[in-house]
Parts: sequence; structure tokens; C-alpha cells
Amino acid sequence: MTDFDALDFFTDESLLTDPVAYFEHLRGQCPVQPTGHHGVVAVTGYDEAAEVYRDNENFSAINTVFGPFTPFPAPFEGDNITGILEDSRGQLLSSDILATMDPPRHTRERALLMRLMTPKRLRENEEFMWRLADERLDDALPGGRCEFVGDYARPYTLLVIADLLGVPREQHQVFREGFQQAAAGSSQTLVEQNALAWLYGYFAEYVEDRRRTPRDDVLTQLAEAKYPDGSAPEVLAVVHVAVFLFAAGQDTTARLLSSALKYLAEYPELQDALRADRARIPSFIEECLRMDSPIKSDFRMTKRTTTLGGVTLPAGTPLAIFNSATNRDPGRFTDPSEFRVDRANVREHIAFGRGIHSCPGAPLARSEGRVTVDRILSRTRDIRFSEEHHGPAGRRRFEYEPNWLISGLRGLHLEFTPVDC
Repeated sequence: MTDFDALDFFTDESLLTDPVAYFEHLRGQCPVQPTGHHGVVAVTGYDEAAEVYRDNENFSAINTVFGPFTPFPAPFEGDNITGILEDSRGQLLSSDILATMDPPRHTRERALLMRLMTPKRLRENEEFMWRLADERLDDALPGGRCEFVGDYARPYTLLVIADLLGVPREQHQVFREGFQQAAAGSSQTLVEQNALAWLYGYFAEYVEDRRRTPRDDVLTQLAEAKYPDGSAPEVLAVVHVAVFLFAAGQDTTARLLSSALKYLAEYPELQDALRADRARIPSFIEECLRMDSPIKSDFRMTKRTTTLGGVTLPAGTPLAIFNSATNRDPGRFTDPSEFRVDRANVREHIAFGRGIHSCPGAPLARSEGRVTVDRILSRTRDIRFSEEHHGPAGRRRFEYEPNWLISGLRGLHLEFTPVDC
């Protein structure tokens, strides 16, 4: 029997690639449970996680990116460290990332982001998604096999966001090549490794150009976006928003798409059921999110000594919200380890977080999932795993990224019968 208490979630590869049993072990002890490593307290209960997400007075997002390894310059003392945290921000590499901000700065910067993601712009972007899906499938399907992550998911999600932000079509290939170089050979997220620094120059040039010479395009809307009080943000603030959207949206949504195709190959009966009733595809995507959340862990830090789930947490305690665990809490979801397309309360999952930090790109990710599954089902039959790469039924093998923030397959080799349509 595995001694989970002796294992470090942040370094043990067996937990990083397959943490389900570990999460169940933690919840079995308490939904708010000290892990014994790095001072981290694990939150595996649904209600407790939702409470943390809602309570911005007692829990800070300052350590979201680097978790317990956030390098605070000052020691924590006392029952209220709010001032220490705020004084530390300017010395942290992650201080300009929206996900780490607390109100009031978070409120202002997120409002700037949401001005770029209007319902009209999202509708226009979805029209592009349908065309792009067929373009990518034109390349991926003819041979009757593909490596789905690299052949479809990553380039597709990248170009969807490029279109959303108005990147000129002639520069899409430059962005693809830049992302391929950034992601190559690293198990870290793009945010962790600061691998998107090259994007800052591109977007700074876009914003400065459109402010000098406005045009009738999306980049001009980006450049001219205002804060809620009507003031104009500095160029760098706009650039941070654009780069954050690339970092947060491309990586996680590619993992969602890969998870969806894995479930289609794993449950062949789903393929015909969803082909016969496309209205069930959105629920299928939600159950994929619940079962295999792209965000494996999210982090908060207690600003004040407080209580959560009956457990006292001193000020300065790093919390790991294990989203995958909360989405399998039997107190919220019946038979949580079963994949059920028609689960009645499936949209209650916390794959996209909750509260002020809920994922702003959630509607975008859902649309990408729906469009992708719809077009693949239309253009293929008999989607199945490549036994050469993943082994035969009953002895499947998959490689996952050894990452404690993000959950995702390193590769997904599929075979199928292409269909002309």
C-alpha cells in the first residue's frame, strides 16, 4: 500500500501524473488537510474550495503561479500579513500576471480584459473557429491517424486566441513557431517558465501602432480599451492582458480538447450517441472538464489567521486547491468516478474556478470544445487509440506532463476512418 503521507506532491512524479488516489486519500482524512510538505494545506472538498474562491478578504491569490515556492522577501509575522503581501508584490516575478492580483488592482485589470471579450467579439471568433477546425482537420485526418495534441489541439487553440486578439493572419505562422519553441522540452507551464516574453514586443508594437493610427480592426479595439473609470491604461498594461490571455487560454484549452478526444476513444458508444444528438456535446464537454480538469491545482495564501472547514489556518499558510479533487467530491457529485454525459449538475464543477478569479476564457474554451468535437465526429468514424503507442485494451498507457499546476497528456495517438463530408 502506498504511503501517501510520505510522498511530496510537488516532486513525486507518480503523484504528478496520476494524483487521483492521492486526492482521495487526502479527502478521506479531511477536506482541509496539511500535506506535511512545504507548509501546504490541501483543499479537496467542494464546499471548502468554493468558500476560498469567494473569500478575497482572507485569501490572497498572490501565490497562484508559484504556489509554496513563491519567493517572498520578508518573513511572515502576526495574525494579519496583508500589508507584508502587498509590500512584496513589486519584488515578485508574477506580480503583473492577472491571476495573482487581488482587488482593487485585479478588479481594474480584469475589467480591461473583459472589454476585449464582448459577446459580439466572441460570436465573430466562433465563426473563425468553425473554419479553422476544418483547416486543421484537412491536415490531420487524411492519413487515418494523428498525434492529436501536436497536430490539432495546440495549433488550433493558439490560432483561436490570435484571431480573438486580431493578430493579422499573415503573422499567425510566426506565433505558431514562437509557441512551439517556448513549449519544447519543458514540463512547466508557459507562465511558470516566463516563456512568453517574446510576445511582449509584438503586442507593444501593435498597441503603439494602433494608438498612433487607429484602424477598423480588433487590434485598435485592444489598443483603445479603457479602464472602468474611463482612463487609458499604459501600453504595458494592455500588453500584459494580451499575453495573459495567450498563456492562460492556449495551454489549458489544448489539454481540454485532448481530454475530450481521449474520452471519445475510450468510450466508443459515445461517438454514435453524440453524432445522433449534437445537442449533447456541450454536456459531454462539461463532464470532460469535471473528470479531468486542465487546472490540477490552484493556490491561495491566508492573509489573516482564519478557519476553513473547522481547521485553523495561521496567516501566511499556502493553500493548494486541488480542482480535480473537488470535482470528484462525492458530497457534490453522485458516483464521481463514473463518466456520465447527462449528469444533471455537471456545470457545478470548479474546473474554471469560482468568484472573481473564475476563468475569463471559459466561454471561449467551451466553444472550442464544442466546435472541435462536432467537426471531428462529422469527419471521422471509429475513433480509437493507437495500440502501437498506447497499448491494447485493458493495458492502456498514457504519458502525462509531470506538472503540479496543469494536467495534460504529453501526446494522444489516435486512429480513425476519415469521412468525406
